[in-house]
Amino acid sequence: MKALITGATKGIGRAIAIKLWQNGYDLALIARNKKELESFRDELFLTGRTVLIYAVDCSQKEQVYDFLNKVDNEFGFVDVLVNNVGTFLPGSLLDEDDEVFEIQQQLNVNSAYYISKFFAKNMRSAGRGHIFNICSVASKTPVKNGGSYSVTKAAMLSLNNVLRQELAPHNVKVTAFLPGSTKTSSWEGTTIPDEKFVQPEDIAETLFTILNLSKGVNVDEVLITPLDF
Repeated sequence: MKALITGATKGIGRAIAIKLWQNGYDLALIARNKKELESFRDELFLTGRTVLIYAVDCSQKEQVYDFLNKVDNEFGFVDVLVNNVGTFLPGSLLDEDDEVFEIQQQLNVNSAYYISKFFAKNMRSAGRGHIFNICSVASKTPVKNGGSYSVTKAAMLSLNNVLRQELAPHNVKVTAFLPGSTKTSSWEGTTIPDEKFVQPEDIAETLFTILNLSKGVNVDEVLITPLDF
């Protein structure tokens, strides 16, 4: 089995990559920082197993399509796609510069659109595959001081739902994760104790469980939030 994960070197993406690697998956890992990708690949190294890395700025459409053409030739059919790359830029929608919205739109929505469409066509033809979209609780309820982020994550959930509708007749599964406050790099410097957060490993464990459910069932959404934040 092969999995492709965007935003793979940190937080949720990293935890998912480790979980799938531990359970026999070959991996294609995508992130912007080449050195971090190389370091992570070296951590996972195991003779006879494949870990391909691609340094891609997913906010740039041209870079995304260059990578897609490469990975299709070098990695082959992708059984599991995890659209995890994204960014959170806090602020008031009314008062921010347009670029604050635009960069979040490019990373949180556009990249998932380009990448999903590319691999979903292969999955549709093969009659198998699973796409996971890492959305947010902000996909349904706007978060305070996160206006543009909330707009783009709502759009990502809508993209997820359209993909599920179009792919279900072809036996391709699509699942949205809607995590609440998760201990990732976006919380660096916080004084809130770690145990108050959702852990990236919680999401990875849940994703792997979903992958092992029976063929005829789809988990549409996973809402996972801190118990008492």
